[in-house]
Amino acid sequence: MNEKPLVGLPLILGALALSLCVFMQVLDLSIANVSIPYIAGDLAVSVTDGTWVITMFAVGNAIALPLTGWVTRRFGSTRVMIISVLLFTIFSALCGFSRSLNMLVLMRFTQGFVAGPLIPLSQSLMITTFPKEKRNLALALWNMVAVVGPIAGPILGGWITYDYAWPWIFFINIPVGIFCLIVIKRLYTERETPCEKLRVDTVGIILLAFGVTALQIILNQGQQLDWWRSHIIWILTVVSILSFTFLVIWELREKNPVIDLRLFKNRNFAIGTALTALSYMILFGVIVISPLWLQEMMGYTALSAGLAVSTMGIVPFLTVLFVAKLMDRYRLKYLVLFAFFAYGAALFFFSTFNTHVTFNEIAISRLLFGVGICTWLAPLTALTFANFPQDKLATGQGIFHFFRILMGGIGTSIFVTIWERRATHHHSNLVDSINVSNPSSKSLFHDLSQLQITGERALRVVDDIVWKQAYMLSVNDIFYAGGWAFVIIFFFTLLLKKRKQSAEGIIPSA
Repeated sequence: MNEKPLVGLPLILGALALSLCVFMQVLDLSIANVSIPYIAGDLAVSVTDGTWVITMFAVGNAIALPLTGWVTRRFGSTRVMIISVLLFTIFSALCGFSRSLNMLVLMRFTQGFVAGPLIPLSQSLMITTFPKEKRNLALALWNMVAVVGPIAGPILGGWITYDYAWPWIFFINIPVGIFCLIVIKRLYTERETPCEKLRVDTVGIILLAFGVTALQIILNQGQQLDWWRSHIIWILTVVSILSFTFLVIWELREKNPVIDLRLFKNRNFAIGTALTALSYMILFGVIVISPLWLQEMMGYTALSAGLAVSTMGIVPFLTVLFVAKLMDRYRLKYLVLFAFFAYGAALFFFSTFNTHVTFNEIAISRLLFGVGICTWLAPLTALTFANFPQDKLATGQGIFHFFRILMGGIGTSIFVTIWERRATHHHSNLVDSINVSNPSSKSLFHDLSQLQITGERALRVVDDIVWKQAYMLSVNDIFYAGGWAFVIIFFFTLLLKKRKQSAEGIIPSA
């Protein structure tokens, strides 16, 4: 195995190819979201059925992520990376060629599954092939792409769907995949990691598949099925809890587990994974709620809503080199604390918005939110894997990103549910205040009558105004609660140990 770092043009091409692998994977998590109505219409199914296109990609991806460490030890990191890129490109094409919902859902599940190793392996390959003095830059670059991808997904998906056709949201992966495949095969074949003959942990894989599949379906379909008032959700909940319970028991006793839970004995890994998962849950929930609110209540199109919130990706994109230098000069814990402080302050500020907020105000506020994103994931990842065994790196990163992405899905479901239910609560309270003795009510109905809006028509107009206000108040509730959540996370960050530098660079061996 060649362990010399890449330099010059090969380093640039390698970093670009690995970054594009990350971008493709995280982009496909969100790019189809705004296209579901068009996909459903073209395939002659309901929008509800069309959401399975999103659900099954997440299911396949969540199952594959924790398997990355075992697969890498068995077949080698470069070989797994090449096969993953190749299959992801092929199944992206098959998604675009699908002409029935069943075929598209099957292709999306497989696409998500084969894409599982892309995130952890691209990160580990980038770190280990950069010169040790530039490995902070490698982490900053990788994490910038990982954060910007989900933000760009709805914008790119909306533009392609409106101006071209939905299959092209999958076809755009083909030229990118071919480029990545050529570069990785050319530069990383000689850097293959040793292979081991490992027994297949069949029981662990089956339990993981059942637990993750049931949980992902609960998260994606729970709100539509009214959560635990549905017998289906109850059954899936029992299946998920039992599967994960037996999985933990089994993996702790297994000599070659598919998920090595013993890694959580490492204090920084345990705390860092938890902090990353919780912060990603809140962050991703905010990212999802904002365009939903803008489209459904504020009259924005999918493209304009995406543009309004996309500014949070500008600062991380422009400050990659600066953040890498900060990571070299200052304690990483301080950078993470700054990120959580910025998140909390931004969310408290967001919670003061009203229904008269303008596009520019939203865009500028999200631009400020990006300040926290700059110093969040890269330093936190470095702290999480401080003094981590090199031979366990792929396994640890698979588990780390599994919990990160899983909690992102949980955050989305929780935030959407709270948003809708708090809106109903606020609507009920606001409606109670509309009566003949309320001067504001009298003034409102009088103004409507001047516009020839009376009777039931006036009531409908007022109800629309009330619902708009109720959803605005609900958004404020969520952002306010999110701000306090980051205050709590801020103090738990103090438990992280200081990273010890070594000759091996940012992620030294134990």
